[in-house]
Amino acid sequence: MDDFRKRVAGHRERLRRKFWEYGLSAFTDEEVLELLLIFGTPRKDCKPAARAALKRFGDLAAVLEAPVEELKKIPGIGPRNVLAIKFVHAVARRFLERRLKDKPYLACAREVYEYLAHSMIDLKKEVFKVLYLDARNHIMAVEDLFQGTVNESVVYPREVFERAFALHASAMVLAHNHPSGDPQPSAADIVLTKRLYLAARLLQVSLLDHLIIAQKGYFSFAEEGLLAQIAKEVAENL
Repeated sequence: MDDFRKRVAGHRERLRRKFWEYGLSAFTDEEVLELLLIFGTPRKDCKPAARAALKRFGDLAAVLEAPVEELKKIPGIGPRNVLAIKFVHAVARRFLERRLKDKPYLACAREVYEYLAHSMIDLKKEVFKVLYLDARNHIMAVEDLFQGTVNESVVYPREVFERAFALHASAMVLAHNHPSGDPQPSAADIVLTKRLYLAARLLQVSLLDHLIIAQKGYFSFAEEGLLAQIAKEVAENL
């Protein structure tokens, strides 16, 4: 038993030393999860539990997003382990969100994607978010407004702009996820963007972008030139 504990302790120390020397980029998903589980398990080999969780959910992101009750079903993962997993996930989300606040959207588009991916990429239903910006295009708030089914969101423009006025926002960025994994916009996505662009123009609020987040990456209406095309069509019909 003592030899087993010594091996476990030695392995844990090697993981800690590896992190300090090389950082998280040198870790596999299994090693990251194993180190997380160690925080809630003082004297036990956490590698089997980490391996079982990854086999059950697929990857590290899916484990972090997994429901608490599902995590507890994994042998070797108890309430303390679940607390460590969920706490780290919540801290990462808060960090990414706060890193966005008061920054110009156009100067941190990649950070916006990273935050949105972290909070949306594994969702099973479509969620529609709006990033509200001030007159300098600095991000003021990121808000969940609507939740739909697996393939569509019901979005009410009035609620989108009510929040804009309440926050005194001058601009906004739309975002929603595609649970299918494909970030390409659907016909419904394009129609919705046109409706909201037209409403934004009439109400003197700038619509800067519409991002679609998915497992295979993201689609930006602004980067792909689709927003400019919509703006041209709207201008021609006014």
